[in-house]
Amino acid sequence: MKENVKIEPSWKKALSNEFEKPYFTKLADFVRNEYQGETVYPPPKFMFRAFELCPFDNVKAVILGQDPYHGPKQANGLCFSVNEKISLPPSLQNIYKEIHEDLAVSPPSTGDLSGWAEQGILLLNATLTVRANTPGSHQHQGWEEFTDAVIQALSDKKENLVFILWGKYAQEKGAKIDKEKHLVLTAAHPSPFSAYHGFFGCKHFSKTNEYLKKHGKEEIRWI
Repeated sequence: MKENVKIEPSWKKALSNEFEKPYFTKLADFVRNEYQGETVYPPPKFMFRAFELCPFDNVKAVILGQDPYHGPKQANGLCFSVNEKISLPPSLQNIYKEIHEDLAVSPPSTGDLSGWAEQGILLLNATLTVRANTPGSHQHQGWEEFTDAVIQALSDKKENLVFILWGKYAQEKGAKIDKEKHLVLTAAHPSPFSAYHGFFGCKHFSKTNEYLKKHGKEEIRWI
């Protein structure tokens, strides 16, 4: 993986130093061995899909997740997103409910969020791979350090982004974002365990568009 990191060129430039660091060498070896010996999601071609669909130069907003989905045919490299014709996971169902309440629009019929990514939303999981049916199995192997560098590069090198942080994990990971340069929106996680305790009613979708419009950027079509 390290020898031929297939990542979108503007991201490769923004993160160039990361690929030479010792932690990334160890991470690359770990991920390669996992793909060779285990069932791992997402498929290798989708590992860096969030970056392919949303180049560094195009980022307007970031939604931060934790792990990829660990069930068959679900994970497609974008946080909270699932492939076409796959049932909506509970958290995504709640995200769509909030979109409906916030914007008074019908939510999408598919769980594939690639349309959001193509509009400039980086749908970033903290860990980009996971072993099948084993949540958290690729945590603490180096992915978190890599995605911390992604967030830091965005915070340092860009202005007027919207960072959407749902739940304690995302909020802790985004703690170093420069709030003087960017809008940071926080709420409870949309999972069924916490959505009724601070996610519903957060209005993050309308707030994102209001901020983007204020700074002369095209608003996101959430449907």
